Parts: sequence; C-alpha cells; structure tokens
Amino acid sequence: MLAEPFNWQPSMWKMLIVVMCVALLGCLQAQELQEHVSIILLGATGDLAKKYLWQGLFQLYLDEAGRGHSFSFHGAALTAPKQGQELMAKALESLSCPKDMAPSHCAEEKDQFLQLSRYHQLKTAEDYQALNKDIEAQLQHAGLREAGRIFYFSVPPFAYADIARNINSSCRPGPGAWLRVVLEKPFGHDHFSAQQLATELGSFFQEEEMYRVDHYLGKQAVAQILPFRDQNRKALDSLWNRHHVERVEIIMKETVDAEGRTSFYEEYGVIRDVLQNHLTEVLTLVAMELPLNVSSAEAVLRHKLQVFQALRGLQRGSAVVGQYQSYSEQVRRELQKPDSFHSLTPTFAAVLVHIDNLRWEGVPFILMSGKALDERVGYARILFKNQACCVQSEKHWAAAQSQCLPRQLIFHIGHGDLGSPAVLVSRNLFRPSLPSSWKEMEGPPGLHLFGSPLSDYYAYSPVQERDAHSVLLSHIFHGRKDSFITTENLLASWSFWTPLLESLAHKAPRLYPGGAENGRLLDFEFSSGRLFFSQQQPEQLVPGPGPAPMPSDFQVLRAKYRESPLVSAWSEELISKLANDIEATAVRAVRRFGQFHLALSGGSSPVALFQQLATAHYGFPWAHTHLWLVDERCVPLSDPESNFQGLQAHLLQHVRVPYYNIHPMPVHLQQRLCAEEDQGAQIYAREISALVANSSFDLVLLGMGADGHTASLFPQSPTGLDGEQLVVLTTSPSQPHRRMSLSLPLINRAKKVAVLVMGRMKREITALVSRVGYEPKKWPISGVLPHSGQLVWYMDYDAFLA
Repeated sequence: MLAEPFNWQPSMWKMLIVVMCVALLGCLQAQELQEHVSIILLGATGDLAKKYLWQGLFQLYLDEAGRGHSFSFHGAALTAPKQGQELMAKALESLSCPKDMAPSHCAEEKDQFLQLSRYHQLKTAEDYQALNKDIEAQLQHAGLREAGRIFYFSVPPFAYADIARNINSSCRPGPGAWLRVVLEKPFGHDHFSAQQLATELGSFFQEEEMYRVDHYLGKQAVAQILPFRDQNRKALDSLWNRHHVERVEIIMKETVDAEGRTSFYEEYGVIRDVLQNHLTEVLTLVAMELPLNVSSAEAVLRHKLQVFQALRGLQRGSAVVGQYQSYSEQVRRELQKPDSFHSLTPTFAAVLVHIDNLRWEGVPFILMSGKALDERVGYARILFKNQACCVQSEKHWAAAQSQCLPRQLIFHIGHGDLGSPAVLVSRNLFRPSLPSSWKEMEGPPGLHLFGSPLSDYYAYSPVQERDAHSVLLSHIFHGRKDSFITTENLLASWSFWTPLLESLAHKAPRLYPGGAENGRLLDFEFSSGRLFFSQQQPEQLVPGPGPAPMPSDFQVLRAKYRESPLVSAWSEELISKLANDIEATAVRAVRRFGQFHLALSGGSSPVALFQQLATAHYGFPWAHTHLWLVDERCVPLSDPESNFQGLQAHLLQHVRVPYYNIHPMPVHLQQRLCAEEDQGAQIYAREISALVANSSFDLVLLGMGADGHTASLFPQSPTGLDGEQLVVLTTSPSQPHRRMSLSLPLINRAKKVAVLVMGRMKREITALVSRVGYEPKKWPISGVLPHSGQLVWYMDYDAFLA
C-alpha cells in the first residue's frame, strides 16, 4: 500500500527557505574564514618599523584575526637572511598588548604572531619571485583563498621604483585578490619631483592600489575632525564661516632639534617636513565643505581637493622663518661641511594662508611648526569672534558660561600640558556630541589652556588611546582611502607650496637660541595679507663680521631707464610702491573725471600686485573704477590659462567693483575662440571708444617678456605694432598661440603707462632693451612711448641689477 503524498503547507515552504538561507550563509562565512592576507613590510629592520609598524601590525592581528581573517607577515630588507632574522626578532621582542588583556592571553597572542612572521632578503628580482612562490605555496598547503596582499614601503623614496617594478612583475596576487601598496613620505621635494615620482609609480600601480601615508591623519584628534563636524552639524552650521570665525591656528611645536637627522633636514627643512603635509592635511579637514556622507571616501577626497583649488597663492611675505643657533654647527659636524658653511634651511616657519571662497574669505589660517621650541604640542584651534558686550563687571559673569569669555574649539592632537588627544569646546559655545569611543575628561586642578581654565571647556578624550600607525593600518586593511593622500591631492599641495619654497630658498632665517630662551624672538603678527616678526630683526643674523644686509636696508631707487623714470626696489617694496602709485592715480582721476579706467596685463608678475591691491588698499575707489584687459589668451574665460580668470581669482573676488565696470575681452563668441568672422577685436575696440574718453586709459599696466614682447604683441607681429586698429588678434610663439591684445597705438594714447619687470629671468632682456632705440618690430616693448602721457618703469633688483 502506497503512502499518501505529504501535503506541503505554505508555512513549511517558508521555513525550509529560511533553513536553506541560514545554511548558505554559514557556507559563505566558512568560505570567508579561509580568506588570507599577506602583509609584506619592506624596511622591516629600520627605525620606523621598530618604533611603530611592527606594533601596528600586531594590533591589526589582534583586531582582525578573531573575526575570521588569516594572516602571514613577511619582514623584508636588503640585509642577509641570518642577520636580518636576528634584527627582526629583536624588533618583535618589544611588542605589547592592550592594558586590559590578561598576561597569559597576551603571551599566547604574541607567540602566534611570531609564528606567522618570517624574514626575507629582497635584493634581486629572483628574491621577489621566491617571495611570491613562498606565499603561493603557503596558500596551497593550508588550503586558503587569497584575499589580497599589502606591501608597506618603509624605505627611502629613491628605492620605490625598483621595488615597484619587482612587485608589479613578480609579486602581484592572483585574479580576484587585491593589492595595496603603502607609501611613506616624503613624496617628492617640490611639484616637479612629486610629479616625476607619481608618474613613475603610476606606471606600475593603479591609483586605487596606492595608499600614501600621512601619519597625522591617523592621530585620534585629527581623525575626529570630520566626525565631530558631522555629529554637530546643527550647532556648527551657523558658526563655521567667515562671519563668526576670527582665525584658525594649526600648530606643531617640538622641543627636540635635528641632531642626528641633519642630512634629511638639510634637504627638506621644516616647511617640507611638516607644513606641506601634516598641517596642510589638517587645514583641509577644518576648511572643506562637509559632504552629506562623511563616510564616503570619494566625497571626502573630492571636497579636500576643492580646498586646494581655493587656496590663495603664497608669496614671500606670507611667511616668517627661523633657525636654531646650533643647527649650522650640527650640519658642519654631521655632513663634514667646511667651517665657513652656514645653512639657510629653516627649522621654524609660520605661514599665513587664505582660502578664497564664500565660507572662508578673509579668515586667516596660521600654520606654524618648529624645532627647539619651548614645548612639544600639536593642535588645531578655531577661535570664534566675540560679538557680545557684557554690561556687568567680570566678577558678576556666570562662570564658564558668559558670552564675553573667549569662544574656541580645539582639536588637541597631543602632548603639551594636557598630555593626550582631546577635543575642547568652550562652554559658552555649545555642548558637543561625540561618539562612545570618547569620554568626558578631567585634567589636573588649576590647568589653564589657551587662556582659560580647563573647567571653561567641555573636554573629551579617547576611551582608549591608539597609535596613529595602528589606526592607519586598520584603514588600509579595510580599504578606506579617505585617510590617505591621492596623487591629485598630493600634486595640488605641492603646487601650492612650491612657489613659496622657491622664494625662500635664499632668505636668511632668523636665528633663535632654542627652548625657553627664545623669549619673544619668534613672536609674529599678521596684517594686510603679510606675516612679520613682532620684534625688530636682531643685528647679527648670520655668523660673520658685521650684520647681514637685509632688503629693508636698501631704499627704493629712483633713476632713469630708456629716458623715462625708473623705480627699483626689492620685489615686496616694489609691489607696495606700484600699488600706492596706482591708488594715487585712481583717486586723482575719480576726483577730476568721476571715474578711473585701468587696463591690466595678465601673467604671473602682476599676481602679487593684485593681491596687494585686494588686501591692503581700502581707500581705493573701486566703485568708480573700470577694469579692462591689456591682452587675453584665446581660451574660455573660466580656463585657468585665462588672464581674466587670474584677475578674478586674485583681485575681483576680493574687491567691490560694479559688474558693469568689468570689461573682459570677448575671445569666446558663438561658441568659438577668436574667430575672425566673430569680430571680437572690433567689438572690444568699439566698447573702449564708447566708454573711455578719446580711448585714452588713465593707466595701462604692462609687463616685458624675455623676448622683448609686451601685452600680446610679439617680435615680427604683423598686426598691432602700428596702424589704426585699437585691438588686434595676434599669434604667440607659446601655447595657447592665439591671443587678443591692445595695439601699440592704443597703449600710447594712455595718460600713464607702468611697465612691471621682475625676476632674474628678465636680467638679459633688461640689459638689452636699455641699449636699443625705437625698434618695435624686433622688441615691441621699445615701441611703448605715450604720446602725451607718462611712462614709468618698475623693476625689482633681481631684474635691474644686470
């Protein structure tokens, strides 16, 4: 007799599906347990590895091994196997466990970690091939599936290329597994070298495979900046802007000097060592627009890049530099320099940074770092404007709550009197929200920080302090890119810092004794976009007989050049003098005619002038000023190559010129660039004729090229050097080739023409033009001779002393 068929109910089907899903999930988890990560530490016997990296890798093992991940750790160096194994074993002896771990458990975990760690000599291509075979054999023997490989470059940058080549050719993991390559700074010496290194590494690795480490981004207070801003959006939204922030200070002070490291320090100095990377990264975290999702690495990195794009260019007056007195002697001893050698490398620097966007326009960001200072401390301090006026005397103010007390937010990175990472918020600001991994803290009684007792702050510190490298190693393991430096952001940072570094290369730093003896010697102030020491320059700047001459020792020189007045000075004084003269001319023109017509050239030379006019000339009659362009490249006005874009970035966005008084050249018409049939030159000429009386500008600012060109009028130019045309299309020998320019006849109608010539690159042409007559076909600048106006030459000493 056959059994009756089983009657499956819908509820039973659902139960069966659930059981199958749980079983499948269990299988997947079991499969995940078999995934293996190989970590190869290159430079495994070096100082960084011994101090931080092995401990960080051990912490990673403790955090992740219990979550189903299996590991192998491969220390590698150039040292022979036996000696290398001994050195590595010695480095591993100092591993420590978390304080709350039982000693027996700690010993067990350390023993397991040591069993998973082995040493390899990596010197030849064959060594890398052998390493790869060793990893593959280990995977096969244990029946493990490879998740990925991490190569940590704890080696000098000059070794990167050979290592990268060998990894790419012999040590990449198999299909389906990831590769992560970790790179330690320095990432270049300037923009050019950083670009070279990036191009070289980019030929071996994809961008998503490279993790450039700035260990500051792993410090707990720094890593808390974005989460803090995110969790406190409601309180900060109305405060985090130029209307409420007085200034931002980003500081790293050290008590130690550079002894024992002068070979590195002579090449890099404090700006490259600290400001270009650590402090700049903190600046971007403070200043960036907050993404909707701060966990999105792509959004965070994109918003950081936007900060770089808004940074105002630095000039020599943006910084002050110093050097502790015994540094040169240390260099002479360690690098076997002659007794006459005196280093110009700064060991102290303070830099004034401005961000030209709507949120931060006008807010000073001060970045400062130095060695041999009075304390070791690091912090980012946001000082808010105090707009309160308290009627009662201070003794009646509510303790810590009065709106007349200082209002500040501090991300205390470490050390100092507090001795640990912390977040401090003035109690008269708001009560902050922090994650559970941070706790309210109590400091020593009577402790004062930033002018206020600790009791005036809501103060928080991490529940468990962690080393920066262990934090970053965890992020690398989990593929979190937001804590690392992308190629694009790296090059943007070097683009910002390189011009300042070049301008300071030959500047003698202020000497200071070091430590508490520095007194007020390094105190500085800022005004009108410039930074300067509070105390006068000491007489003896560098060792030797007599005081060293400084730029301020040279007066502005007045003379003749090509039979016209010449003003010559050091570049900063020259720019200041020219800006003053332009303002005086503007004021006279407005007083007489009600308006001032100013035609400006593009290029790099006028940038410092534009910045000076924007930040230090509050009496300038901008409301009555018409701004014209002397010449323009045939590119869209928004293009970085555009002269108008340079004018916009460095001047227009900082001053109040009525938009109808701004006259860009019409190079982009009918969606075409400088097409003859669009008659852009004729349109601009008609606009000038309509608005400028007799087509005679009140002042025209020109430059002089190394070939003797001026405006966009080049030697042998077929148009613009004579004739009736006011505005012409020309061809430049350099890209972009097509240009629009005022003609010489129009320039010579001006009431005043100022020619600005700066830099050593102009010495040869300056000497040559001083000897030639009127030959505009050969040297267009020689054709600048205003008919009834005045010609004045403004040359810095670098150009003039030919």
